Amino acid sequence: MNSDGESDPPSSSDDVQSPVRVRLRNKKISTEDINKRLSLPADIRLPDDYLERFSVIGPALFEQPISRRLRRVSLSEIGFGKLETYIKLDKLGEGTYATVYKGRSKLTENLVALKEIRLEHEEGAPCTAIREVSLLKDLKHANIVTLHDIIHTQKSLTLVFEYLDKDLKQYLDDCGNIIHVHNVKLFLFQLLRGLSYCHQRKVLHRDLKPQNLLINDRGELKLADFGLARAKSIPTKTYSNEVVTLWYRPPDILLGSTDYSTHIDMWGVGCIFYEMVTGRPLFPGSTVEEELHFIFKLLGTPTERSWPGISSNEEFMAFNFPQYRAERLSNHTPRYAEIPPGTLKYLQVR
Repeated sequence: MNSDGESDPPSSSDDVQSPVRVRLRNKKISTEDINKRLSLPADIRLPDDYLERFSVIGPALFEQPISRRLRRVSLSEIGFGKLETYIKLDKLGEGTYATVYKGRSKLTENLVALKEIRLEHEEGAPCTAIREVSLLKDLKHANIVTLHDIIHTQKSLTLVFEYLDKDLKQYLDDCGNIIHVHNVKLFLFQLLRGLSYCHQRKVLHRDLKPQNLLINDRGELKLADFGLARAKSIPTKTYSNEVVTLWYRPPDILLGSTDYSTHIDMWGVGCIFYEMVTGRPLFPGSTVEEELHFIFKLLGTPTERSWPGISSNEEFMAFNFPQYRAERLSNHTPRYAEIPPGTLKYLQVR
């Protein structure tokens, strides 16, 4: 893993052969050899007694360039892709399409998070699940939650993630909504580093909020829940405006725009930063109109000068907002003196 938190890419593929073949006929295959050859996540540690099960496919695995098919067979032989490999412990939460459990891997004894997605007989897997799987298989970074395994049965699709103790919302609650400024900087740095990795790969998260930022007992923060994420050319004009939880949604999206890029995530970062500093949401609207009202009351009602074309937006004109003048954000942050000088200017819209 390099200094930017990015995982090193695997060394082999279906089409490219390594110039040096691994010859292990006279060498005992170790757990480290298997982990490296199959590009397993760094925290996977196979039990020593499992090596005996590898005796059948071991020689084939190490004496030829590994293909996707051979890798799938190898992982299946290990126990990946099978429900019986994981033990459900506690129910962590339930949504419209999925239930999340705390679990344990029989292979490693590590804790995992099991996201069990119910499959409808006629509709199949929800598009959000397909999107999340396709993106997370290629996003390997220290600040992005790791997808360890995928289990497909007739009734469900189970995604096996690394387990983290809590999300940022729970962390805020546990701290009485007062996070030490050092930790605010630490979390903000990790959030920006993970998001930068996504944006460099033309991936928009589109649903940043404290509940989707996971934190472990070492203070590591990771982006999670990529069900609304998109991987397309940036910028584009083909996206939906039905994204991002209301409190973290930028005003142009609230007003129906589908022409957006990375700013949709950066607005969310600003809102989350403010929430970490103050212990309260920046714009806690319950409707689109109320959300916009909170935004304009603090940052000023847009005009043609500040936002060219806004007067032709039918939704904006229909709401008939009062003409608010922008306020200084520092007036709304009681802990401003604890924040390094100049930091809040990145949140202030002028």
